[in-house]
Amino acid sequence: MKKAIALVLALVMVFALCACGEKPENGGDDVADKGVVVDGDTIKIGVFEPATGENGAGGMQEVLGIRYAKTVAPTVTIGGKEYKVELVEVDNQSDKTQAVTAAQQLVSQQVIAVLGSYGSGVSIAAGETFASAKIPAIGCSCTNPQVTLGNDYYFRVCFLDPFQGEVMANFAYATKACKTAAIITQNGDDYSTGLGGYFKAAYEKLGGQVVNEATYNTNETDFNALLTAAKAANPEVLFIPSSIVTAGLIIKQARDMGITCPIMAGDTWQNATIVSNAGAESCNDVFYSTFFSADDEAAADFVTGFQAYLNGDPENLKLNSGSDVIASVSALGYDAYMAVIEALKTLDGEVTSVAVRDALAKLEFTGVTGGIKFDENGDADKDVAFIESFVDGKMTLVGFQGSDGKFTEAK
Repeated sequence: MKKAIALVLALVMVFALCACGEKPENGGDDVADKGVVVDGDTIKIGVFEPATGENGAGGMQEVLGIRYAKTVAPTVTIGGKEYKVELVEVDNQSDKTQAVTAAQQLVSQQVIAVLGSYGSGVSIAAGETFASAKIPAIGCSCTNPQVTLGNDYYFRVCFLDPFQGEVMANFAYATKACKTAAIITQNGDDYSTGLGGYFKAAYEKLGGQVVNEATYNTNETDFNALLTAAKAANPEVLFIPSSIVTAGLIIKQARDMGITCPIMAGDTWQNATIVSNAGAESCNDVFYSTFFSADDEAAADFVTGFQAYLNGDPENLKLNSGSDVIASVSALGYDAYMAVIEALKTLDGEVTSVAVRDALAKLEFTGVTGGIKFDENGDADKDVAFIESFVDGKMTLVGFQGSDGKFTEAK
């Protein structure tokens, strides 16, 4: 009899434990199936960006675009119910190790989705943390293919480095008729080494010759030895995918030693502080690919609204390199936020992070950086890049370049 009673009690305890397991703290039925479940009338969106470190300046410009987007869409209605949106911001410090800690902070805050990061390395480092928690992340400007590859929970609204590398190779070789190139990249940086490699492969495929290659270390400030070797090879173009901080230094040192050929890079160089650091004269004949241009008529409403937002608060201007010039990463931050809002609008019923992920996979809408539709890897389907140059110290649209080699000059 006692054994029977003990067996019954044991079974009751098992069923009780199972029942408890069906209701995780976030209010959902099964975290393994639903991820984060919204309980109440507030939806939290994580902002995973560098506010400090090597990429702090660009990261904060991305954050500004996200913050502005929230002023445009501070709430979202799902299934007839209005939810307030709350941004939860963390600083990944431009560091791969700190990126994991920052990602874990967002997971603990029960965010429904994550936006960021500026910098492919930190995005790659945090990817598994978001995937394990079943929280979708949308990269704004992280362009390395590894960010989304093999991760069903990472998306992005920007184009990728293989595309960007082809674009700049075509622009250098065909549009600017530069048949020899020198390439300088940063050791251990996924973005810099990746883009440099993609440029080289595309450039040589076109018939171009890479006459010099060199690398530098993080936080290095004296590039004269590398530039002297590059100059000796007599290239017709220098390709230097780097951070904003490095750009100003290396451009100035190159011009000071008499290197007069065009200098080119990728999207990170669309930043007014480069001119401040290198000088307007040094920045003549400097070109870069980017995702967005304020000169694009299709984005006129965004440009007007965002500049008003910047000028409406001195702190915003300070974070935006001290001016109201619009960086493409701000536009991408805006589009990433709006992608989550548009995905949420398609839901009907319980709001979960897994449901948001599934909605993003099917999403198609027009953002300020163009049409956005995610492919099977979570990458935005984009086939044209903006090419800009510093003209008299101002970022100026030169034209539109595709990886197919077709260049359209700006009007």
